[in-house]
Amino acid sequence: MPNDPSPAPLRLVVADDSVLLREGLIRLFDEAGFDTVGAFGDADTLLEAVPDLMPEVAVLDVRMPPTFRDEGVRAALRIRREYPSIAVLLLSQYVEGTYAQELLAGGEGGTGYLLKDRIASLDELRDAVTRVAAGGTVLDPQVVRELLMRRTDPLATLTPREREVLELMAEGRTNAAIAARMVVGVGAVEKNVTSIFQKLGLEDSGDDHRRVLAVLAFLQH
Repeated sequence: MPNDPSPAPLRLVVADDSVLLREGLIRLFDEAGFDTVGAFGDADTLLEAVPDLMPEVAVLDVRMPPTFRDEGVRAALRIRREYPSIAVLLLSQYVEGTYAQELLAGGEGGTGYLLKDRIASLDELRDAVTRVAAGGTVLDPQVVRELLMRRTDPLATLTPREREVLELMAEGRTNAAIAARMVVGVGAVEKNVTSIFQKLGLEDSGDDHRRVLAVLAFLQH
């Protein structure tokens, strides 16, 4: 028989103070073909376990004990700083643009921010985890809209079509996916993307995350 082993499942850790949601996530991840190697009720316990578990993705609630403010965000930022190979996916009950912006401020990939309602869809969740694990950036469409509304000055030079393309770029969609969503040709999308880069002052550096930087350029203006 040919030696063609199946790839090892992605190793995940989960942190959420809700036992019900935590167990639900574990079941969903199992159905999606992932391996949950640790589940925790607070960020501190998760952080203590990360060096031993070394997962590929950490999925964290934004608000956890003891203050229920930004423990998940702080933990995500620490993980990205100390363990760059570990991707992080934040889950939140509400759109909290400040936290999303803080998570994205470094410009690295391997990050995501979704509303908890998204976990009702196994396909959405599987796609999000897979994309951040591969170094991509995943943002909930509602989070994207919130971030766009926060910073309007850099958008002043963008046409309505370019702004629509930029929103879809921020959601992590490829040019082909954007073209399908907007029912236009891929070439038209590529022209819009090029124009966005030019208007936001992003030179062609060859950076894999240039699309993410296009979003950050106006978020941080």
